[in-house]
Amino acid sequence: MSGCGCDAPRHGQNLMPVSEALGKLLDQATVTAEIEEVSLAAALGRVLAEDQLSGVDVPPRDNSAMDGYAVRCSDLKNSSRLAISQRIPAGTAPTALEPGTAARIFTGSEIPDGADAVVMQEDTCSESDDAGNTWVQINSEPGVGNNIREQGQDVKTGQTVMPAGTRLQAAHLGVLASVGVGMVKVYRPLKVAIVTTGDELVMPGNPLKPGQIYNSNLFTIQGLLQGMGCEIVDLGIIEDTFVGTQDALKRASEQADCIISSGGVSVGEEDHVKTAVESLGELSLWKMAIKPGKPMAFGFVNGTPILGLPGNPSSVLVTFTVLARPYLLKMQGNGQFLPNSFAVEAGFSRTKTTARQEYLRVELQDGCAVLGRSQSSGVLSSAVTAAGYLVVPENAQVREGDQLTFIPFSEVTN
Repeated sequence: MSGCGCDAPRHGQNLMPVSEALGKLLDQATVTAEIEEVSLAAALGRVLAEDQLSGVDVPPRDNSAMDGYAVRCSDLKNSSRLAISQRIPAGTAPTALEPGTAARIFTGSEIPDGADAVVMQEDTCSESDDAGNTWVQINSEPGVGNNIREQGQDVKTGQTVMPAGTRLQAAHLGVLASVGVGMVKVYRPLKVAIVTTGDELVMPGNPLKPGQIYNSNLFTIQGLLQGMGCEIVDLGIIEDTFVGTQDALKRASEQADCIISSGGVSVGEEDHVKTAVESLGELSLWKMAIKPGKPMAFGFVNGTPILGLPGNPSSVLVTFTVLARPYLLKMQGNGQFLPNSFAVEAGFSRTKTTARQEYLRVELQDGCAVLGRSQSSGVLSSAVTAAGYLVVPENAQVREGDQLTFIPFSEVTN
């Protein structure tokens, strides 16, 4: 039986390489201009709209990295037994260290003036008499600066601790709190309308009739958008008619900053998204050299951008994470919109090639990428056990041991 020609460009329609398509998408991503101020407690996942500068040094004073004794190193040249002149718990302001004495000190406590080292308590032994006098025997010779965290070691006053465009995660919030920031200016969350097409679709929880399937794409897209901090407008399942599709896209364009559709972007008689977009605006990109997901489209409906994803479940996942996600992140003002990746060895061989750049769902075993259960565009379950995508360039065979780009799912699904 002859091939179906799925990987071959149709007459007069060359497939656009993924890198070129991504570049064109990012060139057209416009950052929302609306900014709001929120508390640090409400800022997780939001994108900073301005640089954050520190008004303090962190730590604010030299402090101890250990429980032990603060000493003046020169005093130990005369005697390794020193009287304990003060006790410095964390949060207590010390007095200057008396010459020839040591100060009992705890982790995080401020170093007293005059002290230039901390000896950890494991290298000492202490004693006291009936009159309440205490001494410490220093059993190791410290160097100047030992076990002292210097003022401003982490952050200095006036330093930019976080640039605009940072998407705030837990560690970012901790750093901002450490310099006393309580409120931050962030971009307004992106509002995204989801349009799922297909008369065969049924919402989970309802019984299936012959010829029907559950609407999994809605929940995949919704989950990915929620992970990015977007607000969601669900237009529901749209009937497979031109008028119904056109009406849904009009409503979506009026309610959201961006539209994401699934299904209806191919060339079948029941595929109406492409023609509806063209009737309401323009289609800028269509058909890309990506597998799975060739029919993905991009355009504008009454000035509102639309990302038209294919209908197959794995095609939705791949095209969203590889192409739609960077576009949406840039629209949110995020300065880091491309995922981190690294090279891994292929743990399999494959002689079959495709004219499209392929994103294989793979598992990692002993540092090598091995194929998941199924690479069919209609099979989503293989993504559950996969660790990420192995990127196979156009027209490339895979030989075991080849170094190929690996994109962890943690980089594209959070």
